[in-house]
Amino acid sequence: MRQTAKLQDEGDGKVLKTIRSKLAIAVILAGLALPVIAQANNQPSTQDRQVQNLVTAKLQEKGKFRGVSTSVEDGIVTLSGTVELFIDKENAEKRIRKVKNVDGVRNHIQIVGKQVSDAELRETLTNKLRYDRVGYGIVFNNLTVGVENGSVTIGGKVRDYPDRSSAIAIVETTPGVKDVTDEIDVAPVSNFDDDLRVRLARAIYGQSSLQKYALDPQAPVRIVVENGNVELAGVVLNKGDRQLAYTEASSVAGVFSVNNKLVVASKVRD
Repeated sequence: MRQTAKLQDEGDGKVLKTIRSKLAIAVILAGLALPVIAQANNQPSTQDRQVQNLVTAKLQEKGKFRGVSTSVEDGIVTLSGTVELFIDKENAEKRIRKVKNVDGVRNHIQIVGKQVSDAELRETLTNKLRYDRVGYGIVFNNLTVGVENGSVTIGGKVRDYPDRSSAIAIVETTPGVKDVTDEIDVAPVSNFDDDLRVRLARAIYGQSSLQKYALDPQAPVRIVVENGNVELAGVVLNKGDRQLAYTEASSVAGVFSVNNKLVVASKVRD
């Protein structure tokens, strides 16, 4: 009996040992399979591969996007690489957003074109914007430009959206610009303000002592109107002209207030 029990215990032990061995092997095999499964899960889906091919082909249509690379994950396209101008970075993203099954775009493209100092860039932009849309009422716009590490902030006030779009286009296509922040205010549509603008321009630029400014295509005296309130901006030659412009603006019927921000040119101050 005792011998039989002993043999049975030994048999049970061997069975348990065999079970444990098999379990250990199963765990090891499962562990080896996990990386394979994880690797498979990291592979792009069929749709992502199709999107990858489409966006790559879309960018290859333009030589200026040769330095741009793409990756796609769950319909989100990441753009990286380099372009010459900020407008190229913007246009690359616009092209990709039009591709079928693109759910979003991460734009990490870097600008590697002409390198200029902030002071030089600001001067260049200011000079360009000063003459923008000559013949289209630039006298009624007043823009400001700030530059920091190549990032440009353009602000101020304009009469309508075409004026705003034109100003932004100038900034985006200027070499050296790495980023653009639009803070331009567009005046509300108003027939009353439009009529007031015309009468203010005639009063100021038609005044005999101020007619010299009418010969300058950059319209050095800017007249910003919003809801009957007037802001004068720009540069004049002396304090007398500054005061005279304010007096003429204040005398126009329908003007509620005049904020005189005209600056006297530093080289000819009284």
